[in-house]
Amino acid sequence: MSTVKNNQKGRKGLYKERFVQLAKLGILVFHAGDLANLWQIKNPNTLHTTLKRYAQEGLIIRIQRGLYSLLPVEKIDPRLLGLKVLHRYAYVSTETILSQEGIIFQHIPQITLVSSVSQKFAIGNNQYSCRKLADRFLFNDAGIIIKDGMQIATVERAVADLLYFNPKYYFDAKNLINWKKVRAIQKQAGYPQT
Repeated sequence: MSTVKNNQKGRKGLYKERFVQLAKLGILVFHAGDLANLWQIKNPNTLHTTLKRYAQEGLIIRIQRGLYSLLPVEKIDPRLLGLKVLHRYAYVSTETILSQEGIIFQHIPQITLVSSVSQKFAIGNNQYSCRKLADRFLFNDAGIIIKDGMQIATVERAVADLLYFNPKYYFDAKNLINWKKVRAIQKQAGYPQT
């Protein structure tokens, strides 16, 4: 009987230590591979069993295969969720940024991302559209800022990105755009000048 109690105590201590590690890093959404590295679990079966057990006990929430969270999907910033689902270099840009800033008046129902893949997907009530950008442009960080742990395009970078994808795009509030900065970003990123 005391062996069982000691095992339960040891497991609770391990749980606590593992989640303290996540808390220190400020990670809310994570991939199974990230946890394997952080917790130094080399055996895939051990990792799978551990994550399954944690999810059953309500310590973590399974969002989709291999993706977990400490919070329910509804409480996670939808932009962060989309970036985590892609699980590759990506940033929030184009219509999402421009509609937030009042440059595009129409409602954009999906969150637009830019990455090395073209993809549409949904998580919970959130819709995502990811545009594929060539690596030579994608990894150029001109006009990309980090905000709330996410890579986000500035207004000027979002305009430059959108003009790259559609050079004849119509902007509702052109006067809110700093065209000088847009041209500078186009030049720095290597985009064709428009």
